[in-house]
Amino acid sequence: MAMPLCSLVGAATQEPQCYSRNIEIGGALIFEPPTLVIHLVALVMTAIMIFHIKAKYTAVGRKEIVVFFYLYAATTVLEFLVMSGIVPTASPAYPYFAAIHIGLGMATLWALFVNGFVPFQWIDDGTPMSLWTLRISALVVFLISLIVSIGTFQNLMGFSSGAPTFLWIWYFVFGGAFALIYIVCQIILVMSLEDRWPLADIGFGVFFFVAAQVLNFAVSPRICDLAKHYVDGTFFGTMATLLAVMMVYKYWDSITKEDLEFAVGGKSNNWEINDPLLGDSAMASVSKGAEYYDPSMQAGSSQRI
Repeated sequence: MAMPLCSLVGAATQEPQCYSRNIEIGGALIFEPPTLVIHLVALVMTAIMIFHIKAKYTAVGRKEIVVFFYLYAATTVLEFLVMSGIVPTASPAYPYFAAIHIGLGMATLWALFVNGFVPFQWIDDGTPMSLWTLRISALVVFLISLIVSIGTFQNLMGFSSGAPTFLWIWYFVFGGAFALIYIVCQIILVMSLEDRWPLADIGFGVFFFVAAQVLNFAVSPRICDLAKHYVDGTFFGTMATLLAVMMVYKYWDSITKEDLEFAVGGKSNNWEINDPLLGDSAMASVSKGAEYYDPSMQAGSSQRI
C-alpha cells in the first residue's frame, strides 16, 4: 500500500505494489488524488461533528471527546501533506513530517482510549484535572512516537530503519490496543444502561475500523489492479476510517443527553397555571391567552401564559 513511512524503512527502498494514478497540477505531481478528496471530505465532516458536539453544552465528556476529533483532523492534514507529495519523499524534511504524522495518529488513538473511561466518572468530566490529564498524556504519547519514529528513520538511539521492529510494535500493537480497550469499555458501559441501541453504533464502528485495516493492508494491490490504477485500497480504507470516526460521534451522541434546563436555542417554555383558588371561569379566561407585563423583562416585551 502507499503508506507514508514505508519509503523510510526496510533494507531497501520500499514502494507500493500498485497505487492510483497521479495527476499534474501546476507542474507538480500529486499522488493519490482520490484519497486526497476523501481527506478533504473528512476535514469538513470533522468540523461539522465538532460543531454539534460543542452545541451540547451540558453533555457528559463534551470537552474530552472534542480533543479526539481535533487530533483526528490534525492527523488527516499531515497525512494529506505526506501522501500527496506536497512534501516530497526526497526532501530532508519528509522523515520529520512522517514522524509527526505517526505521533498525531498515536495521540488520536490515545485520546480515544482515555475517552473510554470518561463516562465512568473516574475524574469529573470537563474539569481542569480531567482535561489536562488528557492533554498532557496525549502529548507524552505524541513525543514517544516522535522519538521512536525519528530514531528509526535516522538510525539513532539504538533504533534501525533496516529492522523497525519496535516502531511496528508501537504503531500497530499499542495503537490497536488503545482502540480495543476503548471498545471493551463502551460495551461494558452500554450493558449497564437500559437502552441497548448504542451497541449497534459500536458494532458499525468496529466493522468500519476493521474494514479500513483490511482494505489498506490486505487487498489494496488487488483493488488497484481491478480499478485499472484509478483508485487503490487506500481510497476505500480512508473512507472506512472516516465512517468509523463518524460512528464514534454517533455513539457518543446516543449515550449523552442535553440538560434542557441549560439548553440554548431550544423552544420557549410552555407555562401552565394550576391554582386551586381560581374558579373555573377565571382559569378559562387565563387559558385563552391573557398577557401580563413583567417589570424584570425588557421594555415592550410580554409573555403569554
